[in-house]
Amino acid sequence: MAEIQLKNLSKRWGSFVGVDDFNLTIADKEFLVLLGPSGCGKTTTMRMIAGLEDATEGDILVDGTRVNDLEPKDRDVAMVFQSYALYPNMNVYENIRFPLKVRGVDPSTHDEKVRRASAMVELDEFLHRKPAELSGGQRQRVALARAIVREPNMFLMDEPLSNLDAKLRVSTRAQIKNLSHELAVTTIYVTHDQIEAMTLADRVVVMKQGVVQQVGSPTEIYDRPANAFVASFIGNPAMNLMDGAVEGGTFKAEGVEVKGLTAPDAKTTLGFRAEDAEVVESGGQINAPIYTMELLGEATMVSVRIGGSLVSVKADKNYRADIGDIVSIKVPMEHCHLFDAETGERVGG
Repeated sequence: MAEIQLKNLSKRWGSFVGVDDFNLTIADKEFLVLLGPSGCGKTTTMRMIAGLEDATEGDILVDGTRVNDLEPKDRDVAMVFQSYALYPNMNVYENIRFPLKVRGVDPSTHDEKVRRASAMVELDEFLHRKPAELSGGQRQRVALARAIVREPNMFLMDEPLSNLDAKLRVSTRAQIKNLSHELAVTTIYVTHDQIEAMTLADRVVVMKQGVVQQVGSPTEIYDRPANAFVASFIGNPAMNLMDGAVEGGTFKAEGVEVKGLTAPDAKTTLGFRAEDAEVVESGGQINAPIYTMELLGEATMVSVRIGGSLVSVKADKNYRADIGDIVSIKVPMEHCHLFDAETGERVGG
């Protein structure tokens, strides 16, 4: 069991703030993803939990016990790094076995534990090979097996898929998802890839410049982003955001007029997702010339320019038009999101 509590956790280097007043309780067996751009503090947060960085302020509690002063080896965590961190002179079997030797686990149990871990990540036929003889995906699976064999209280994974190509990322992501279900161990996973966050997480923590922006399930964060930053970071493509103003319940911008909004008169950013809008022959709230079109296979992405923003909408895969043609885009009011133009915070419900 491992419930992790982070209380007023901060990390500073001189005047630079890496993590600012982070508060969160991570439930036992939860798969939590820390998501954000480079430099947002997500890896620093993980390293403080692991004991690889000292917290400037705040407490880290595991099952109610403060662990700030414990050495990394005494925190019962297993880490999986972006760089694999394998021993090149050892074969796969010995790489997986290594944590058991270091921790003084009964040698008579090693073989069974190593083979069980390797079977979980489908490495049985590669146990005799050295890391140099493996593909990137296979090396990452060795790193996973080495973490699994420890049977730790919690897994910490720092961008484990970022060195893999797109196809391998999909298959290894599926493997991690299945493993998390099978092992049922508290897992904290760091990534800048919102697709990984959406597909793997029980809950997502979105961070920016050391500050937590929103915590919620992938669905909550996707459907109701707390601010314009979260809206722009989650989704593929990201949510369309247009700067304008609300006047008498109508949002107005160049080529845009969305009526029936319950929001105060003010400079406002309107957001909606590409899949929630549609291209219509006439009568849409947005009318603008086509800037570009992309055939995605299952749909055609049509983009127009509104002021300085590129606005995209998914049309039928058979939709055809030319760049420069005027299109009309209909955005259902229930799928509109409004954000304060100054603070970026969500306006209304």
